[in-house]
Amino acid sequence: MIKSRWFIATITVIGMVALFLSATIYRSPFDLGEWLASPYATWMLTQGKNPYPVRNLQIPPRQELSMMALLGKKIFFDASLSGSGKQSCASCHNPASAFAPDNNLSVQLGGDDLHHAGARAVPSLTYLYRQQNFSIGPDNPENESNNLQQAAALNALTARTQKNTRNTQTSAASMVPQGGLFWDGRVNTLQQQADGPLFNPAEMNAGNIATVAKKLNHAAYIGDFVQLFGSGVLRDPSLLVSEALFALARFQIEDTHFHSFSSKYDAWLQGKARFTDSETRGYAVFNNPAKGNCAACHLDQVTREGLPPLFTDNQYEALGVPRNSAIPANLDGQYYDMGLCGPYREDLKEQARFCGMFITPGLRNVATRKAFFHNGVYHTLEDVLNFYNFRDTAPQRIYAADTGGHIEKFNDLPQQKRTNVDVTDPPFNRKLGETPVMSNQDMRDVIAFLQTLNDGYASSGIAAKP
Repeated sequence: MIKSRWFIATITVIGMVALFLSATIYRSPFDLGEWLASPYATWMLTQGKNPYPVRNLQIPPRQELSMMALLGKKIFFDASLSGSGKQSCASCHNPASAFAPDNNLSVQLGGDDLHHAGARAVPSLTYLYRQQNFSIGPDNPENESNNLQQAAALNALTARTQKNTRNTQTSAASMVPQGGLFWDGRVNTLQQQADGPLFNPAEMNAGNIATVAKKLNHAAYIGDFVQLFGSGVLRDPSLLVSEALFALARFQIEDTHFHSFSSKYDAWLQGKARFTDSETRGYAVFNNPAKGNCAACHLDQVTREGLPPLFTDNQYEALGVPRNSAIPANLDGQYYDMGLCGPYREDLKEQARFCGMFITPGLRNVATRKAFFHNGVYHTLEDVLNFYNFRDTAPQRIYAADTGGHIEKFNDLPQQKRTNVDVTDPPFNRKLGETPVMSNQDMRDVIAFLQTLNDGYASSGIAAKP
């Protein structure tokens, strides 16, 4: 009798445990295969924990700025250098908005009267210090590496994200554009990048080198130039402006407010934070090649050198986002912004296979952004995810109809360049009428996860105006 009772009790306990595990797996955002492959890692993730905390994450230490960087900081906030006298670098790259615009305009306004509209959305200046130079060549093997858990435990956790090198022209299949600054990668250094908006007529519109040099000579901080470079720099306008741009670059490199790695995700990587249920589900969708497949381009794993992820592979894609009628330049039906092949860079204008490609931006602080994609056509993350979800399954939700009622997909590119648009990488491999890859709950969860990428979870403050 005792043995019988013991047997019944044992079977009951086993049954309850099995029922509990079955319920846990059923509610989990990870499928049975992932549980069987790595039960420990999957269990930890369902609890919102990183199963393999990074013990020595290589985060740049905060340190005192050099005199050069301090000079760059003063220049960064100096509106007097602009043609209007009212626009500084910080006007469009507000420290309180993750060094991005603090408004929801698709493109920013500048020029002498501050009413000239640009043609592209202004990106954030954060996390550019590790940007590689522009090149066209073989894909970086690290871009195809496993995600965080897989790198730690081989086939441990989530299904591998998928990305084809290119989806269309076979001649470009092994030649991947990558790196560089601006949406089209036309410059390689932060010093060169600073030169662009300074002299752009629709931005700071500073005029020419002589004009900027004259203003620098009358700036309150001109003594810093003399101390750093000697008095001779005052008599050489080109050198003076060049050193000013270099100082701006040093400010962005040395000041860790531009790359604080202070997000909840960074804390989670180190085992110092725990995801909510929604954040965990969003993380799973982000990495799942059958759903979001976001991590195929927005890499979320620590590098082999122990550097935190920047959430970009720095490669270029033609996504076919809809034309933005809010951009004045687009009122000209013959005008098209084709990224790598023009109009702002000219060296690749004959390379038709690259037309329509823009760099994949990093996603850190993306939840603070108010304009998305190169043309700022969307203003919420919900709209962005709807684009990925419905671009091919329900294009009438994404693109406007022409005068004949026809839905014109990829309408921000000339007809002959639309074959460059990615129709192979998930989720863009779906067909008209098919069920979208993400449910409404999936999209809400992805947004919750993206919010973990905002700086400030570990208090670090923001760069203050000098």
